[in-house]
Amino acid sequence: MVTIVDNSKTAPSSSKKVTVGVPGGIAAYKALDLVRSLQQAGLDPHVIMTASAERFVTPLTFASITGHKVITSLWTEPGEGSWPNEGSPASAIEHIAEAQTTAALIVAPATANTLAKFAHGLADDFLSTMYLATKAPVVLAPAMNGNMWEHPATQANIAVLESRGAVIVPPGSGYLACGMTGSGRLAETPVLVDAVLRALARSKDLQGETILVTAGGTREAIDPVRFLGNRSSGKMGYALAAAAAARGAKVILVSAPTALAAPAGCEFWAVTTAEQMRTAVLEHLPRATAVIGAAAVSDFRPVTIAAEKLRRHGPSTISLEPTADILAEVASKRAAGTLVVAFAAETNSAEALASGRAKLDRKGVEAIVINDVSLPGLGFDSDRNAATILTHDGARDVPPTSKTALAELILDELAALRARSEKRLHAI
Repeated sequence: MVTIVDNSKTAPSSSKKVTVGVPGGIAAYKALDLVRSLQQAGLDPHVIMTASAERFVTPLTFASITGHKVITSLWTEPGEGSWPNEGSPASAIEHIAEAQTTAALIVAPATANTLAKFAHGLADDFLSTMYLATKAPVVLAPAMNGNMWEHPATQANIAVLESRGAVIVPPGSGYLACGMTGSGRLAETPVLVDAVLRALARSKDLQGETILVTAGGTREAIDPVRFLGNRSSGKMGYALAAAAAARGAKVILVSAPTALAAPAGCEFWAVTTAEQMRTAVLEHLPRATAVIGAAAVSDFRPVTIAAEKLRRHGPSTISLEPTADILAEVASKRAAGTLVVAFAAETNSAEALASGRAKLDRKGVEAIVINDVSLPGLGFDSDRNAATILTHDGARDVPPTSKTALAELILDELAALRARSEKRLHAI
């Protein structure tokens, strides 16, 4: 059924249209408050409901609030008042029009089933089909049973969606409808509205930038089967690449080995060693207007690589030599106006800031992101991180948050650095 209501509450034509996707979770009723709050924020929400969502809230309720047709199916039967003509099959391609005219898509509550369909490219209803068809910013607000949220399958789907540029608003903790207490509650409405507004404001603010991002952990061979490496998962660098692409930048991603899929819309170059990363970075540097060095690059490599696998009774020592300081070289060879942001993984919180300030000066970069990788549940191998973003103008502490959220804050700082750089240029 497609419901059409001619209602005087329709938002003014000057309002920015956003689409609210409502899947079938118990928190579907909370989407009513979200829709009203989006209107109060000056937006014009349109609603898409899945068949399961209709079990919790009627389409007429959303239509009465928004003054717009609520889309509930890819298909309509004759006489149901489909658009543009009654009984027309044109509704089968209406997702294209919806996808092309919306400024943002927010899905709340994003159920485990919806996240799985989005992550795997399934399109068996209007909402999942529109998700594939839209190029607008996508905000996903998961809500489900705590065990479902923590299941590896759900977390893997979240990681995939984040890598493709979706903004994930993590669920809160508390009493759940299933009777459990824990993570899985839909985030509060003000948090969701803020995420939508931020996605809209940032959607294309990096247009015109070409950002070279390094990611992953390099590997230095010891023998044909072993290497010196580190615990970097590449998640931070990939989150930065995906977020920059979503904000309109052209992104060149140079990645050491990871288990992640390359973010959509990025130019991707795979490397293994520190020297290979150095070569690739310097090759693409002339095209870059900004460089973000999020890779965990080996500081040392074996002087010689054994031709055969080392045996247990073999050499007990391995001679090492330092690798090149890639970002210091980038800072010295870049074109005028190219911004450089470095990362510094620290394990001593007491000395992290002082060490970061020293690196900021020594490397000759505009900013350094300092993160203490010794903190449990943060940094390496985790989806969360905490950091201090250090520039020559000051320091910004970022408490524990998702790597996607931290990526946005780092890009905010990059945009601010660009604005300050252009202001100084105009002042000359």
